[in-house]
Amino acid sequence: MKGQAIKMREQFNELVTGARTVRRFEEEKEITLEQLKALADLGRLSPSGANLQPLKYILVSSKESREKVFPCLSWAGYLKEWEGPVKGERPGGYIILLRDKNIAGKAGMDEGIAAQSIFLGAAYQGIKGCFIGSVKREILAKELEISEEYEISLVIALGYPKEEVVVEEIREGNVKYWRDEKGVHHVPKRPLEEVIVKSF
Repeated sequence: MKGQAIKMREQFNELVTGARTVRRFEEEKEITLEQLKALADLGRLSPSGANLQPLKYILVSSKESREKVFPCLSWAGYLKEWEGPVKGERPGGYIILLRDKNIAGKAGMDEGIAAQSIFLGAAYQGIKGCFIGSVKREILAKELEISEEYEISLVIALGYPKEEVVVEEIREGNVKYWRDEKGVHHVPKRPLEEVIVKSF
């Protein structure tokens, strides 16, 4: 029983550490509406502040619809000379998180909780993604005919990864992710000792 618990913990740790942000995908491998619906269901079942459940979802699978979403997104703030994935490396699907303003007037904890549940569910299937908060919201709302009762909280781009991501220890306080000459994406993380402020 103890061995099984250790194995389960290791598997969960691998899932969490493997759910890294990816920005280049095998675009020809589409994410189906059925897959997106199952992932949105993980968001639906996630905890919600005061159990208000203000989040709604738009699922984007078809190529035509994906091409409407892509120009509305900004991809990597630290990679100044990179304009985002080129054709052939774009996401195979999107989940757009909406907040129903009739239920909750402002964003809360729900967006982060639901988004991470979706991200982990995707990673379990070998799908990676990117949380995108830098969105041309008015244009996207017009393109997808989103009602004014909804506010676009976040776009989750999803697909099968076409890049390698490496997590490494932060150096000299520099949190900026970067790519090396081979295109490997490096993500610096603060050490555990730095983020634990006190231990009693």
